[in-house]
Amino acid sequence: MALKRVASLASVVLAAGALVTHHEAVPSAQAPVTFSEHVAPILFANCTSCHRPGEAAPFALMSYRDARPLAKAIASATAAHAMPPWKAGPSDYPFANARQLSADHIATIQKWVADGALEGDPSRLPALPTFTDGWQLGPPDLTVSMSEAFEVPARGPDVYRNFVVPLNLDRDTWVRAIEFRPSARSVVHHSLFFLDPTGSARERDAEDPLPGFPGGTANPDDDPVARVAGNLGGWALGGRALELPSGLAFFVAKGSDLILSTHFHPSGKVEREKSSVGLYFSSSPPTQAFATIQLPPIFGVFEGLDIPADDGHYTLKDSFVIPVDVRAFSVGAHAHYLGKQMRLTATLPNGDVKTLLRIDDWDFSWQERYRFADFVSLPKGTRLDAEISYDNTSANKRNPSHPPVRVTWGEESNDEMGSIGLQVVAASPEELPQLRQAFLAHVRQAALTRPGLGQLLRRRQAQAR
Repeated sequence: MALKRVASLASVVLAAGALVTHHEAVPSAQAPVTFSEHVAPILFANCTSCHRPGEAAPFALMSYRDARPLAKAIASATAAHAMPPWKAGPSDYPFANARQLSADHIATIQKWVADGALEGDPSRLPALPTFTDGWQLGPPDLTVSMSEAFEVPARGPDVYRNFVVPLNLDRDTWVRAIEFRPSARSVVHHSLFFLDPTGSARERDAEDPLPGFPGGTANPDDDPVARVAGNLGGWALGGRALELPSGLAFFVAKGSDLILSTHFHPSGKVEREKSSVGLYFSSSPPTQAFATIQLPPIFGVFEGLDIPADDGHYTLKDSFVIPVDVRAFSVGAHAHYLGKQMRLTATLPNGDVKTLLRIDDWDFSWQERYRFADFVSLPKGTRLDAEISYDNTSANKRNPSHPPVRVTWGEESNDEMGSIGLQVVAASPEELPQLRQAFLAHVRQAALTRPGLGQLLRRRQAQAR
């Protein structure tokens, strides 16, 4: 759901790319560190994939000329681990393609700046990496785009809009990966992907004179877009292409339309957004299905979230006992500006406690799903415990309100919400319905016993008066 604009990070630099294995020179304690020989290999491997023309970062890091004016900022951002943007902290299970600089890399950049940010011998400069132009995963099997651009106003409240994008598939299809490319990155907060085989979304689009039609309801049961055949995940700034593990895929029925349920955050100037989506097909049906365990459910709508001004330790907690053996393959979290810390642990039946996700400095601007390097086995009876804390004080540099104000659950960027989602497959595929039924019961119990739904309805009634 939520993620602020990349432009807000221009002051700290270095959006990251994929970490690649490479050989680089290691500076000695006496010799000066130079860009060409020592720093360029680090930047090219970890930063240039985003810091290049046409990508999300607001400036390039492709040469000494690019990097020299930003040397001190680069050193500061990397030493603070603000860049490359990788918010997940230590856990008991490694993640794939973690974007993290080693202590040696950080020390090299620090010494480069201390030595005067020298260029060195240009002949020692490594070649720039070869990037696939545009699509991270290479040319998609099917590329589709919005039929017309939507104009996002310069100012005002956040905008939630659903856009219908025909896929024109003449047969049922399995999709293994999806890549979303916004054209106006500074205003696209996130986009969720739904499927509609009924044509109802087209009808709603035709009734509205603007591109698309309003969206963004809190309760999926209230939104016809969320009641359609299925969803294909989503994208938020800082995220990468969504690629499922081998053997898993999304089902897309022939004739389905793709619905982009997009959240816009005005940037201060009028922008025109025309999103494109690349679909990558699976050569065969998946071997099994998967499910998401989201704690608290539906981004915390049932929790009665109500954060007083100047409260620096407001906390949401939720737990769920897994009723069957599962294997987890990815995890992700969501909150807005006041989010501070995220933690998801698994208490195994033998009493061992394992950390699945830990974020100690949540950043609204960089949200993504973290895919485990290998499937994580969680036996029947494992208890998942999610804890999300918020900082609504002036000490929170990301707090949008000065002085702080009371904040409740809501969909606007200045409201709050929160959840952690774990994606799993059942170890025995025939047991997946049992898992889904148990989690649905958990959602229903939360809706009936927790204060959030009543709180939300009362607030909306008051606003309607």
